[in-house]
Amino acid sequence: MAIDLVTKFQPYVDEQFKNESKRDLFTNRDFTWEGAHTIKVYKISTSPMNDYDRGWEKKEENWSRFGPVAGLDATTEAFTLNKDRSFTFAIDKLDQDETAQQLSAASALARQNREVVIPEVDSYAYSVMASNAGHKPAAVALTAENIFEEITKASQALDDAEVPETGRVLLVTPAAYTLMKKSPDITLDSDVGQEMRLKGVIANLDGAAVVKVPAVRLPADFGFMLAHPVATVAPVKLEDFRIHQDPPGISGSLVEGRICYGAFVLDNKTEAIYYQALPAAASKTASKG
Repeated sequence: MAIDLVTKFQPYVDEQFKNESKRDLFTNRDFTWEGAHTIKVYKISTSPMNDYDRGWEKKEENWSRFGPVAGLDATTEAFTLNKDRSFTFAIDKLDQDETAQQLSAASALARQNREVVIPEVDSYAYSVMASNAGHKPAAVALTAENIFEEITKASQALDDAEVPETGRVLLVTPAAYTLMKKSPDITLDSDVGQEMRLKGVIANLDGAAVVKVPAVRLPADFGFMLAHPVATVAPVKLEDFRIHQDPPGISGSLVEGRICYGAFVLDNKTEAIYYQALPAAASKTASKG
């Protein structure tokens, strides 16, 4: 006796988990690249302070009682968009029909954006910030006993650099956040407004918003980073996503996407970023945990 049992497919796609971008909490879009691929911004120097000469001592080399007349430097720094990325794929009409419409162009494009494009743009911005941080102490293995002290060092460094106290953001991995919760010295303020919580802020510590980002989007040796968004410009100049229906050579949909973006840390604002790296062995251990 033989019985062929029924196999049934459900109109459901087993989607991967992917976090929304939290990049805008750490960066800004103060400049526009409209009509240009490179922009330049000025850096202006200042003049030193002098002791005013009331004329009691004649100084032949100084004709001004205010001191030597200094000139001001007006140099520029250039920001060139160096990420021009794209993707394309096709979906056959029969493939769409015979997968209960689950393989559709619209849903596939949204999935591509969520699982591929956004993580890439995020990772690039975070790597640029870490590479150009004005404060990069020696790598240290973080523990529940020392993490509060290390974060306090970061706050002190930004204070001494006269970085604005309001608006700072503490970027941590899930592993570092676990250590923070275990630390006997840290009391996290979880009284966060709904609007900020929707953006990804999970707590406040020492005046900084705490944001947790998956380690896979961060440099391999990432410990934590304390930053002010004024330091990093992260423009996305072009987001061009399109679906072509029945283009020449294809019976179905052709999906194409292009995104032009960048990330830049301003020279005079590097000290608004404090990056604490982990030793190589410690970062591997943390990722396994």
